[in-house]
Amino acid sequence: MSKIDRENFPDPCKILDFNFKQCETFCKVVELGSFSKAAVELNITQASASERVANLEKMIGVKLLDRLGRKIEPSATGKILYEKAIQMLDFKKRACEELNDFLGIKRGAIMIGGSTIPGEYLLPLHLSEFRKSYPEIQIQLIIGDTREITENVYDGVVEIGVVGSKIERKTLEFKKLWDDELVLAVYPTHKWANRQVVTIKELVSEPFIIREPGSGTRLIVENTIKQNFNVTLDSFNITGILGSSSAIKEAVKSGLGISILSKYSIECEMKCGLIKILPIENVTFNRNFYLVQDKRREPSPLCNELFEFLINKT
Repeated sequence: MSKIDRENFPDPCKILDFNFKQCETFCKVVELGSFSKAAVELNITQASASERVANLEKMIGVKLLDRLGRKIEPSATGKILYEKAIQMLDFKKRACEELNDFLGIKRGAIMIGGSTIPGEYLLPLHLSEFRKSYPEIQIQLIIGDTREITENVYDGVVEIGVVGSKIERKTLEFKKLWDDELVLAVYPTHKWANRQVVTIKELVSEPFIIREPGSGTRLIVENTIKQNFNVTLDSFNITGILGSSSAIKEAVKSGLGISILSKYSIECEMKCGLIKILPIENVTFNRNFYLVQDKRREPSPLCNELFEFLINKT
């Protein structure tokens, strides 16, 4: 391009000279759908969050966010900026981590996902131990069901996840971590509390509480009873569908019904006599927890350290 052309067409980067803080704030508003929530997440005032996004919009010359009542969504231009801003923020994060790694400084942040049982009962202990070796790092643990965490890994929301079953995706790798046993849990005054064993026929007619679709626990129960008895959950007397093992525990203790739960989730209740467990005739519910990562993405140095630490804990 000639000199005259360059003068007529100035460098767009000089015109759109936005910074990382503006991009980070804009992305948080898009992700959380709220300026107030984004401000809390970033530890700034709501006025500061609004100002950063307003300056971005003024600089670019178009609206980046559509305010639809209480709902906030990115405009067409906002969607383009969000996609590129996420890439820039990720590049900055990795650059800082690689520089720290080169200098021998173990500092930074790791975002990991955990399905309900490993996320609530196993990972906090292991992450606490890991952080003793790296006291300057920050670990953010997102908890959801197995499907949610697997999707988060696939979408790049978290670098790695620990889940209760495999969900096939071409680019995802699953490595076995820990074993788990699911058991039939009843409240202490239930008519079966002193029984030695129950049959699947008895179980089907009893008020039963299950996890939501997408839960690893539910998937294992469904697959096991189907394979062993050719029975589906549709045959059960379902009295509740709850979104976490903690909620199901409380429901069982209150007498809403009985359920099949991970032993890890009810250890304290068993010791205190608040929940009793008993076997189901001719079947056991065993599973593994898996460490999942996406082969398309290069993990950060800190993530690699955590990955190896968890693998060595098997």
